[in-house]
Amino acid sequence: MPKIVDHEERRREVMSAARRVIVRDGIDAATTRAIAKEAGYSNGVLAHYFADKDEILLSALRESHERIRARLTGKVEGVSGLAALRELLLDNLPLDAERTQETRLEVSFWSRSLASERLAEVQRAEAADLRAAVCHLLGQARAAGELGTCDDSLDDLAEHLLALVDGLSLHLLLYPDRLTRVDLERLLLKALDRLLR
Repeated sequence: MPKIVDHEERRREVMSAARRVIVRDGIDAATTRAIAKEAGYSNGVLAHYFADKDEILLSALRESHERIRARLTGKVEGVSGLAALRELLLDNLPLDAERTQETRLEVSFWSRSLASERLAEVQRAEAADLRAAVCHLLGQARAAGELGTCDDSLDDLAEHLLALVDGLSLHLLLYPDRLTRVDLERLLLKALDRLLR
């Protein structure tokens, strides 16, 4: 009797293997051979499910973003304005093992995206979605009077907050002796508290 293969499960296994290789060894080490070995498959199996290495990497990144969105949706259900904004921004910081791996994956793609328009397009689209969500929640906060006397544009506030999240995340990964997860949360919440004044 022929073996029944779950093709979607195999694709997920390859994407999961790609994420593990990237997080552990860096994106340059994520060759099709390394990904296939990590997944326990041959290169031929990878070629059956993905056109090339970039498609594997893009699929792994997109799946990571989908998991983040699903987790965040649960966290902000029933809250709005600054409360929801706090949850969204804190969720984008590497404050636990899962989010640290997600951050390492994301940051690994930054340099590669500078050289690959295809990867850059995905990064830009995902970043635009996050920025739109931050602007929307800032708008809710302003309408509810939660931003105090802050008269900066929502676009400027969003850019500031997103740059802070990116910078803090990168600093924790690069300088773990200088910053802790507690520091990251404290610094982000301090920046948000300034908006209330």
